[in-house]
Amino acid sequence: MKLHNNTIRGVHTALAAIFEEGQYADKVIERTLKSNPKWGARDRSFIAETTYEMVRWWRLINFLSPSTEPYDLFGTYWLMQGHSLPPWEEFAKINADKIKQKYDDLEDPAKLESVPDWLYEMGQKELGPKWEAEIHSLNQEAQVVLRVNTLKTTRERLKNRLAEDNIHSHIVKGYPDALILDERTNVFRNPAFKEGLFEVQDASSQLVAAALAVEPGMRVIDACAGAGGKSLHIAALMQNKGKVLCMDVEEWKLQQTKLRARRDGVSIIERKVIEGSKTIKRLKDTADRLLLDVPCSGLGVLRRNPDTKWKLSEESIAKVQQTQQEILQSYPSMVKPGGQMVYATCSILPSENQDQIAKFLESEAGKEFELIEDQKLLAQESGFDGFYIARLQKK
Repeated sequence: MKLHNNTIRGVHTALAAIFEEGQYADKVIERTLKSNPKWGARDRSFIAETTYEMVRWWRLINFLSPSTEPYDLFGTYWLMQGHSLPPWEEFAKINADKIKQKYDDLEDPAKLESVPDWLYEMGQKELGPKWEAEIHSLNQEAQVVLRVNTLKTTRERLKNRLAEDNIHSHIVKGYPDALILDERTNVFRNPAFKEGLFEVQDASSQLVAAALAVEPGMRVIDACAGAGGKSLHIAALMQNKGKVLCMDVEEWKLQQTKLRARRDGVSIIERKVIEGSKTIKRLKDTADRLLLDVPCSGLGVLRRNPDTKWKLSEESIAKVQQTQQEILQSYPSMVKPGGQMVYATCSILPSENQDQIAKFLESEAGKEFELIEDQKLLAQESGFDGFYIARLQKK
């Protein structure tokens, strides 16, 4: 593949914003691509994919590189990908043989998997022998997975529709609403997306709404809704009959839900900002189903958000665990007697998952609930994101 200075500089600019200014990779890449309308599809793809992969392997690249100069870092990454470098002056300090030898001699697993030492040690402590294979799986590029909007089409019809645009996909058993793309492409530009025929949502994430076992006519509360991806799935599973109360502490996130619902043809979603404990108390015993897709470390989705591992700390994980338990101590009061609740995270750490549920069930607030089942979804086993999903029933 031929390299071009202007696209490499685009990558440099994005990396500086991510690592020097602490900005989020997805937003940085979106803004970077908009900055030069002359870039074609191939250039844009190169910048996006290269930036994500360099973020993913940032620690290893820095270890192998002769310096932290932008062209040395890029050149080291390019050699790691199995490419050769052009005879540019910018790459003069790079010795491919030295880099290869340094890599071959490397035995430190945290550097090899490009994660902070503290995170590697935490993973070993919490997952034991499964950790090594899991972090290796989480360092692979994520597949693009679509969730078919069954309010507007069927999986087969959407599959055929996309194939007409040369977007080919396949079905995986156990995920009834999912289509996995054979090759990465920007599906947001496709007319089928603009018509609301699908959302982009990982296959593991799609199992969360399914675990609620909703039925048409129910009253469902999605209490940590964010931009509403799972609320939309819940509404589709309810055949757009009943009510989905979409709640979050951030009003701007719920605004995104309104726009997405309109595109998807969903009319049963009502948005509500959580302004404090009174908001929760007013909804006591009102929900047939409650979804708590709680804030978490995000370690299960490192494949699509590789910058997360550089933003996390032991302190931030401890803080989010405290928030998880605070939510569990308060929000389940909204479930009717006989109703059910699902607690979910996109984390692989037991301390954010089954340990939190165990602590809740042993508390005064949890004495009315019993655990029906839980799913511990690891990337190494499913090929999709790491998730935890627990379904509980109020007695």
